[in-house]
Amino acid sequence: MPSQLSPLPWPEIFVYWLLSLGSHFYSFYQLHKFSKEHEAGLQREFQLENGLFKSFKRDPSDFEWSFWTEWARKSLLWTLVGHGVLSRLAAIFHPKLKVLALTMFDFLAASSLLGFKGVGVLLLQLSVAFSAAQLRKPSLAWITNLLLLSTIHIQPLQDIQRGWYSTEEEYYLLLFSVAVCGLRFISFSLEHCWSPLECSRVAHLFWLFSYTFYHPFFFNGPIITFKAYAEQMRKSADENSGEESVFGYVLVRSVRVILWWILAEYMIHVMYMHSIHSNETYIELLPPWALGGLALALVQFFYVKYLVLFGLPSMLATLDGLVPPKLPRCVSIMHSFTGMWRHFDEGLYRWLIRYIYVPLGGSRHGPLSKVFSTGVAFAFVCFWHGGQDYLRYWALMNWAGVLVENAIRALFASSRLHSVVEQNFSLAMRRRCAALLCAFSTAMLILSNLVFLGGTHVGRIFWKRVFIQGWSTVAPPMLTFLYCFAQVGLERTSSPP
Repeated sequence: MPSQLSPLPWPEIFVYWLLSLGSHFYSFYQLHKFSKEHEAGLQREFQLENGLFKSFKRDPSDFEWSFWTEWARKSLLWTLVGHGVLSRLAAIFHPKLKVLALTMFDFLAASSLLGFKGVGVLLLQLSVAFSAAQLRKPSLAWITNLLLLSTIHIQPLQDIQRGWYSTEEEYYLLLFSVAVCGLRFISFSLEHCWSPLECSRVAHLFWLFSYTFYHPFFFNGPIITFKAYAEQMRKSADENSGEESVFGYVLVRSVRVILWWILAEYMIHVMYMHSIHSNETYIELLPPWALGGLALALVQFFYVKYLVLFGLPSMLATLDGLVPPKLPRCVSIMHSFTGMWRHFDEGLYRWLIRYIYVPLGGSRHGPLSKVFSTGVAFAFVCFWHGGQDYLRYWALMNWAGVLVENAIRALFASSRLHSVVEQNFSLAMRRRCAALLCAFSTAMLILSNLVFLGGTHVGRIFWKRVFIQGWSTVAPPMLTFLYCFAQVGLERTSSPP
């Protein structure tokens, strides 16, 4: 385990840092060169936009980034600012009414963005979930909420909802809202079955309403459980928080979000990774270093993107007295499937553990129960994301990755093997062996992320070019650099004995 790993000599750590950073920058440079060399072809095929920076185009092919950037520019940023201003005013002048004032504002903000028909869909689902929860039967709550979530995949219903809006972007905003609110309905329903709030039924309905439409987390998360939301908002309403440090906190966090946004925009100006990965021909043409740069750029952009998408809502939630999930950890120091799930989207991870993994038995009832509980959790994530073929492959790869890591961890924890390792390997050598195992795990983790971000065709080409065609020329240096990444990750996450 990381907490038991020995620190290494600083010159060795320095070499790992140097090789890690050097490989990142050099591979990005090679991808940048490829992007500029093929800019004309990419422009014709993917309509690159005029960039914010002179002599650079902008790659708009990442749907999620373009979608949320446009909504932020049009209205979402201003409604979030309005929520923050109202929260501070209510905290200063009438803390007892803060939750009520924010709930009314958040509902009006959702109505202005989704329209009353869109909000009506959510209110209908909220009513159904609330009614089913009153029976306090977890199995019924699950069946009801899964049926509600499945409505986003019913084609006739999709066609009706599309007709309510003049653009596809407005319809997708409703789609995302229904999907994220589905997690909130499940959270409320199960918490109500297990341990309902000590208040009237009307008060229960109010807290579900407030939790559902809480504006900073409404459209895209991060996820927080109903229990945590109700407890923390009640506590914040009873406390009159001081104003001394609020301005400084908002300034620092806002600057950080702006810098992350600038970095994300810079990446899609100098590297057209999203257009390149959309065309198999370009992926086949990439030189080995640029191929590695494409893999790193895709996962790093995904990380920076969610620093922005979760950063501002988390700042506002903190000002409201909530404790939001931690922001994603840098993917370059993620050296295991388990760590990726635990630290990238901490809110979703906690949600899965609390409502799926633990209720199904988890690790308390032996290895088979753990395998089953983990599999159901990944199956739900696949279903929630849409259930397409590439998501099934991604979920299976992650499930297998977590199981293999757990099996290896259990093997090395066994008394016989543990004593052999202790007798024959120093602490420093154990850490080097752990990093070597992590390098292989990281390679598979990156491959699974490429399937998630680019589809099965991207994962298939990477597998062929790195592990089939390049088994003797590409794979060894790649694993060497991943070993360095793992050592840097272990250095960042471990504490010396």
